[in-house]
Order: sequence, then structure tokens, then C-alpha cells
Amino acid sequence: MSTSQLHAEAGNGQFEIALRYTTCTNAADNLIYAREVIRAVARKHGLLATFMPKYALDDIGSGSHVHISLSQNGENVFAASDGSSRHGMSKIGEEFMAGVLHHLPSLLAFTAPIPNSYDRIQPNTWSGAYLCWGKENRESPIRTACPPGVPDGIVSNFEIKAFDGFANPHLALAAVIASGIDGLRRHLSLSDPVDDNPDILRDKLQRLPVSLAESVEALAKDTALEALLGEKLVVAIKGVRKHRKRITCFHIHSSLGIPRALPTPLQAYDAYQSVSVAC
Repeated sequence: MSTSQLHAEAGNGQFEIALRYTTCTNAADNLIYAREVIRAVARKHGLLATFMPKYALDDIGSGSHVHISLSQNGENVFAASDGSSRHGMSKIGEEFMAGVLHHLPSLLAFTAPIPNSYDRIQPNTWSGAYLCWGKENRESPIRTACPPGVPDGIVSNFEIKAFDGFANPHLALAAVIASGIDGLRRHLSLSDPVDDNPDILRDKLQRLPVSLAESVEALAKDTALEALLGEKLVVAIKGVRKHRKRITCFHIHSSLGIPRALPTPLQAYDAYQSVSVAC
């Protein structure tokens, strides 16, 4: 496991670590390893390292952004072969990304799995609150990215911003891949990109689910995603999410035997983490 970037972010005590790209299953494993190491080292020094999406409601949230590209025989097949493509990506890339965008409301049940996730996914917070995509638009939940070295007009990957550190990366990435496969099978195409702040266009754009209950409702209606992921898995996810949305600080008190005073951030974080392991 290796990193490509480590730098301070805009929130109080907030840092961003970018893990190097690798195959999907390895990327999911590496994310878990990184989170466990960071937590353990912080606790060893008497500190709390939290990946809670919105640790402080008056500060910037924390995501777990994912960059997706497609490769075949070692070649990037997401990118267009030349600059003549409409969006700088191949037909395969566009159809895959269109599938992810189409299923995004349902995907939030996997990528934003706790009630606190929706405190983060708000307009004007760089998290992506509307169903749209953009070119290098940090207010879109999905944006195409062109890292240094990529020719002008070519897109090498896309980023999913509506993804946080409480998601099970294996299940969430499986759902993303299934959504992309559906896009390929149905030859979906992308709408026009949103280049401005989506909140300016709020009357014209669909709002993404504003609560865990709404994302679970979207998943319950998404028969295509269920067919690809399997009924048993989707039923399990819906059941766990419906239970989780009822968890409050008062439930944390009773389950941990904490005195009636509000739990410390570390106690609350550990309680949330304990119910995030399975799904």
C-alpha cells in the first residue's frame, strides 16, 4: 500500500491522504488498512482520528472520494482515443459513468450509510447534493478528472464525491461497478455537464436523498441494481440501514452503559463504528 498525496484540508484538524490507484478489490483492502493504521497510531498518541462524515456540524465534512477508471490489458479504456469525443471519454467510459449517475440515489445507501452522512451531503460543501455531473466541478457528486500528464480534452477517470468513510468499501464499490455495468448493458448516455454551482440550478436539478431513509427508499425501487447485486444482499442492506437510521446518542447511551450525560466524541464515534463493521 502506498500513498500519492498527504496534505492539510480546509476543516479543523483535517487531512487528506490519497492512496495510489490499483485494482478495485485491492483498493478496498488498502482503504481499510489505512483507516485502521491511522486510528491505531492516533490512539497510541492519545488522539482521536475520526472518519465520521460530519464530525462537527459547523465545520467542513470528511468524505472518502473514489476515482474510477476502466482498463483492459493494461490500457485505460475510459479515456477517449483522441480529442474528438464529446466529453473526452470513450463510449464505454460514458456508458459506465452514466450508469453510476443514473443509480446514484440508490448507491447512497451503500456509499453514505449512516444518518450523519446526510449532514455532510449538503449544497455548497464540496460534497455534491444534486443529481448531476460536471467537468472538474467540485460541487457535483460526480466529476470527471484530468490529472497532470493527460492530454487536453481527454478524461482519464471520474470521481465520486458522495462517498464517505463509514461506507464498507467492498460493498460500495461492488454497487458502483454494478451500476456501471447496467449503464453498459443499456447503452446509457450522459446528460450535459453542469459547469456552475448546482445549487444555482436547484429548481432544474433533482436533489439527491437528504436522509438515509430516502436513499433506502430509492434502493427499494431500484430493481435493476437488485438484479445485479442479488436480492439477499439488497434485503440485508435495506434492513441494516432501516435499523441504523433509528440510532441516536440516546441509543448509544443504553447500548454502552454510558451515564446520562452526552457521550464524548470518542465514545460516540466508537459506538457508530461498532455498527458499521458488517455492512
